[in-house]
Amino acid sequence: MKNPLPRSPITRAITRLGIPPTLAWGYLGLLLFMIGDGVESGYLSPYLIDRGIPEPRVALLFTVYGVAAGVAAWLSGVLSELWGPRRVMWTGLAIWGAFQVVFLAAAVPLGSYPLMMLGYGLRGLGYPLFAYGFLVWIAGVAPRARLGTAMGWFWFAFTGGLPTLGSLVASGLIPHIGAYATLWAALVLVAAGGLIALLLVRDDRGGKRPRGEGDGPLTTLIGSVTILWRNPRVGTGALVRTINTASQFGFFVIMPVHFTRTVGFSLTQWLHLLSAMFATNIVANLLCGLIGDRIGWRRTIAWFGGAGCTVSTLLLFYVPQAAGANFPLALVVAAFYGATLAGYVPISALMPSLEPRHKGQALAALNLGAGASTFVGPAVVAAFAGPLGVEGVVWIFAGMYAVSTALTVFLKLPDEPGTAPARAAATAPSASAAA
Repeated sequence: MKNPLPRSPITRAITRLGIPPTLAWGYLGLLLFMIGDGVESGYLSPYLIDRGIPEPRVALLFTVYGVAAGVAAWLSGVLSELWGPRRVMWTGLAIWGAFQVVFLAAAVPLGSYPLMMLGYGLRGLGYPLFAYGFLVWIAGVAPRARLGTAMGWFWFAFTGGLPTLGSLVASGLIPHIGAYATLWAALVLVAAGGLIALLLVRDDRGGKRPRGEGDGPLTTLIGSVTILWRNPRVGTGALVRTINTASQFGFFVIMPVHFTRTVGFSLTQWLHLLSAMFATNIVANLLCGLIGDRIGWRRTIAWFGGAGCTVSTLLLFYVPQAAGANFPLALVVAAFYGATLAGYVPISALMPSLEPRHKGQALAALNLGAGASTFVGPAVVAAFAGPLGVEGVVWIFAGMYAVSTALTVFLKLPDEPGTAPARAAATAPSASAAA
């Protein structure tokens, strides 16, 4: 039975934009949730250092947070198949709120590093369950021909909050209410966004488990891991996704200190740079989603993402290093870096298409890569910032991007000309533009 055609002008406009109309409130809720989650991204590291926490311990704290996020990102795909995305999102919202209270009400006032590890570290489970649960929901609703665009809107909302508008909110609130109270304000934003998404989205596919015949809980759990080598293209895609934002999360740890203490920017200027960086990113997310649907997902990932980030990562370090605290020049390279990160957006459409019979498992692998980046980045900083300095860390990230460009060669779709399934079935490629 076909769904009825959209009737209202608003619904028709939303559909033309490439947003599944039944999920429109979810995109808004995700944006607010990620604004709250991103409030701390530009200043938490120097804030904790100023409160007497040594820099290596801060890096370790961010690494533990990232490990928790990586586990939760993988589980978001698995649990969405078992429970449905809506329940997974409720779980993420509850975890984020509860452990943020532990972090702010006990760990920070007491200056207790073990409590920080507990509160902040376990809070890392929250946002991936919420955000990537919604990603699975989108993959189950959006048509393949518009999937890249629908995913572009997801990343528009995601990075619009973390760290773009989140950093902007922080730069506006900190001078008036202080850094600590601003962290409490983040909790309010997260709660508001979560409730909007979960109470106003009525799409039934978020509450039902999209499972095929014979797929029990244990099969789903094991399959979400074995798919990494059962379908090597999916495993390769997960690695490419890990590389995508590894530098972003590593730079959250090292760049606030580098830009404010070495280059010479004020904290407010750094937060404005961060906001500009990801303001460009959110626009580029939409463009790369559209471009991917037209010229091919793999081409977009390789050239706009991998090759672009290889260059932009180096420029982000060397241009301010050479020019000093030149804000307009730093703004240009920061915006370029943010734009190239968006080149990987089509991988969110590509991954479920690599394993069409087990989309949930493929998305679990994608989310595992996304979550892994949150601890791989800080781990690179923790391991190499001491012996190699900021410059060495930047070169490591640039090298990772160059590797990801080469890896896209292996990300061919099953029905793409030249692949074994395509030759065997001799099928006409129904979505050749998505190659």
